[in-house]
Amino acid sequence: MLYRSRLIKAVEHRDGTTELILSSEGKQMALRYNLEKLRIKKPSQWDKKWRIVMFDVPERLKRLRRTLHFHLKELEFYQYQKSVFVHPYECSKEIEFILEFYGARKYVRFVEATHLDNELHLKTLFRL
Repeated sequence: MLYRSRLIKAVEHRDGTTELILSSEGKQMALRYNLEKLRIKKPSQWDKKWRIVMFDVPERLKRLRRTLHFHLKELEFYQYQKSVFVHPYECSKEIEFILEFYGARKYVRFVEATHLDNELHLKTLFRL
């Protein structure tokens, strides 16, 4: 989202690091999505859809894997499996922001589902 809309520019350095530079429009959006204050809004009524974030990050990028895990837990996702997290509320923009910020898009998939086999347990956890 941010990269494609030219809100950020990626600069590769010789030491293998990548620097993300925000345009002025990107800075405005970043202020709206402060990573430390990022939260998923709870709507008045649940739309009965599950948001599933799955990732497969290579071992050489284990810091990125830990970072994604940290942010998903901070956003109150339930860890469904080792690299699969579930949330009941709309969060695609928040996930897009995290993926663009860390350059993790190619390792992550986002799914919306209308049924999960252990839905009753999840409804209890999320108090739905």
